[in-house]
Amino acid sequence: MGAPSALPLLLLLACSWAPGGANLSQDDSQPWTSDETVVAGGTVVLKCQVKDHEDSSLQWSNPAQQTLYFGEKRALRDNRIQLVSSTPHELSISISNVALADEGEYTCSIFTMPVRTAKSLVTVLGIPQKPIITGYKSSLREKETATLNCQSSGSKPAAQLTWRKGDQELHGDQTRVQEDPNGKTFTVSSSVSFQVTREDDGASIVCSVNHESLKGADRSTSQRIEVLYTPTALIRPEPAHPREGQKLLLHCEGHGNPVPQQYLWVKEGSEPPLKMTQESALIFPFLNKSDSGTYGCTATSNMGSYTAYFTLNVNDPSPVPSSSSTYHAIIGGIVAFIVFLLLILLIFLGHYLIRHKGTYLTHEAKGSDDAPDADTAIINAEGGQSGGDDKKEYFI
Repeated sequence: MGAPSALPLLLLLACSWAPGGANLSQDDSQPWTSDETVVAGGTVVLKCQVKDHEDSSLQWSNPAQQTLYFGEKRALRDNRIQLVSSTPHELSISISNVALADEGEYTCSIFTMPVRTAKSLVTVLGIPQKPIITGYKSSLREKETATLNCQSSGSKPAAQLTWRKGDQELHGDQTRVQEDPNGKTFTVSSSVSFQVTREDDGASIVCSVNHESLKGADRSTSQRIEVLYTPTALIRPEPAHPREGQKLLLHCEGHGNPVPQQYLWVKEGSEPPLKMTQESALIFPFLNKSDSGTYGCTATSNMGSYTAYFTLNVNDPSPVPSSSSTYHAIIGGIVAFIVFLLLILLIFLGHYLIRHKGTYLTHEAKGSDDAPDADTAIINAEGGQSGGDDKKEYFI
């Protein structure tokens, strides 16, 4: 049983030492490539490598089995196809300005015995066109429903469409896909519907196309919408705190689409209306106490009207100091300051005199204690005479 089991191993060893280079394994002479993806209009590089060429050249051919390059020799006259590298172990070529028709399976061959080949699948991405938005015809009224459609052609594979309003995402219908007449690219479309509000006036609705060929670049279209809505109004006084005798303007600030074209002013308890005009301000040239009250402004457009109210309280006139009283106040302040300085000076001077007068009296008292009285002076004088003493003492 041992001999029959060893026979296949012996045959394999014999084949491996056969003449003519049969000692090389098939992997060493097998070329290899890689699949490539390229955007339409771009450039793709096809690279074929082999470890052992067995003294044979590598060759590239297109999906139609037309030879492009055999070694370093050009075989097909197509200036888009250029030689990148040609060595015994590598053959690389480039195809520029790639079209959708260039997509397919390219073959790298090496003419050994037997001929060995490797395939490279080239995928060409179709770039989607800029989307087109349809469905918006004219201005919409507040609370109406807007429906917009978006479409983009030329993508391969099929692109995806998304909607947004400003920074807010809108949830549209699922993207619909339809094959283009060329049989290679696709047209995609989507719709979105939403109820408009006055905040949507002037908003931009954006449709964006997402596709791998764009490599993160933005490809979108926007549609600005206009929303018609009823006006609003607000009364603003100028000045904010009016006083009797001043000039006052009450501004009626109307907002809406369209903008209010007419303003009607009324005062509660007063007939008829004060003013109806296209101007929004009510003017009081000289305020009186009798002007106090509640005022209403009705702003009107062809979408409707809105009334705003304002309660006017006329304050007493503010006292205005005369120039003479201002002058007297200044003079009085200066005089008071001078009197204050003189008072401080007198206090310091009095304190100084009191201190120095006390010192003088102290010295005078000491001088009186040391001097002899008159009797002593007379006795001393007489004693000097009787004793014949020449010394004489005089006291003044």
